[in-house]
Amino acid sequence: MQITIIAPGSRGDVQPYVALGKGLKEAGHTIRILATQDFQSLITASGLDFVAMGDSVEMRAQSQMQEIAERGNLLEILASTGRGAQQLAHQSAVNGLVACQGADLIVAGLGGLFVGLALSEKLGIPFLQAYLMPYTPTREFSSVLVSLPQTPLTRWANGVSHRLTQQLMWQMLRAADNQVRTQVLQLERASFWGPFAALQRQTQSILYGYSPQVIPTPTDWADFIHVTGYWFLEPPTGWEPPSDMINFLQAGPPPVYIGFGSMPSRKPEETANLVLQALARSGQRGILLSGWGGLKKDNLPETVIMIGSTPHSWLFPKMAAVVHHGGAGTTAAGLAAGIPSIVTPFFGDQPFWGQRVAALGVGPQPIPRQRLTVESLSKAIGCAVSDTVMQKNAARLGERIRAEDGIARAVEVIEQHR
Repeated sequence: MQITIIAPGSRGDVQPYVALGKGLKEAGHTIRILATQDFQSLITASGLDFVAMGDSVEMRAQSQMQEIAERGNLLEILASTGRGAQQLAHQSAVNGLVACQGADLIVAGLGGLFVGLALSEKLGIPFLQAYLMPYTPTREFSSVLVSLPQTPLTRWANGVSHRLTQQLMWQMLRAADNQVRTQVLQLERASFWGPFAALQRQTQSILYGYSPQVIPTPTDWADFIHVTGYWFLEPPTGWEPPSDMINFLQAGPPPVYIGFGSMPSRKPEETANLVLQALARSGQRGILLSGWGGLKKDNLPETVIMIGSTPHSWLFPKMAAVVHHGGAGTTAAGLAAGIPSIVTPFFGDQPFWGQRVAALGVGPQPIPRQRLTVESLSKAIGCAVSDTVMQKNAARLGERIRAEDGIARAVEVIEQHR
């Protein structure tokens, strides 16, 4: 089959789809990925065709999202996303027509859902939903975007919460979607209520690229919904870690990794100072990820180094613990490494993943970014590196996750669409 995968977003959003695409290519399929310019080299290094859907998402995040991301208000974030969505949606549709030419199947998750459905309708190509977080409504837990306390008095609202967040996302992006449908694809305007009712009536396969060890499959999901296991991308052939990183790792006990990935910061030096004080107070060495401007610091102590992008699958197993923002991809890598995770969520699905880490007993309670202090972080680090029960839980969960082959299972499901 010739398959087009639509993968907008940050590296944590894109990389699992690259891993899935690579697995499909190895199974004999032709894969083309529509993503932003940031990820051309990542995609082509995996032997996949790349089509640009727009300019750098990193530059857009740096210029627009610093203050909003740190406040963590979902409605404010969705409103900002809606304002910036029209240009990206237009580019995605125009270039998506090119990317989907000759395709037998279109695959997309949450970020590419609406444009993927529109392209599927325009070109008459089947569309397969493939998500990195739970999105199908269930009564067993609340929406990952609006976590509700799970008590006998609130569980009735779980199913409602999924539909409410679906509608929130749709209403924020509806104008951009309709502009694409009418001006680019010459389709009728979408329903005011969006595509969700129609999607729910379908019985086509839906893929979820996370581990059932982390979120058990809800009993009220249909049997065409498949939780396959994570889609991990191995480091590219020939990749070698920098010598200064190797020297640092060999110079002392395993350090604590701290990085906030694609989450930008208004005050990266102030955040770095907070992190350094927490490491010093907890008596730990540290590896800091500069990320998309989340951390910045010159003149680091000898017990800490700053790094750029490094494959998590290589780095995390060498850590004593990892501190991160709770993105789906980074959370997956931390859990697979079999070490405790400390989650400092900003917004979106990140609080949900932080709560799952704590509920599984593989990390302390998450610390929302707005409440991150030297004291709270140093206390969490101290817990993660000294709690032997937590460390054993993390090691056992990591073994179970590494025993799964999520890509092979996903390829098997996709091949049923031949």
